[in-house]
Amino acid sequence: MYIIKVKGKAKIPDYIQLRDEAFVLIAYFRADRPLKDLHRYGLEGKEVELAAVIADLEFGKLRPLAL
Repeated sequence: MYIIKVKGKAKIPDYIQLRDEAFVLIAYFRADRPLKDLHRYGLEGKEVELAAVIADLEFGKLRPLAL
């Protein structure tokens, strides 16, 4: 799985994208909202680790997500 932070413009907020091994979009959520419904993506119980990864992400840099 891969993660990327997308910079918003004007009134559009910043977003986080989660992509699978084929780079297909599997999740898209606002970066400033609490993490919820992570069980849909197989990340239940990893909210703290994912929040730390999101805080350290640079905009536009695709990274492998290993939690």
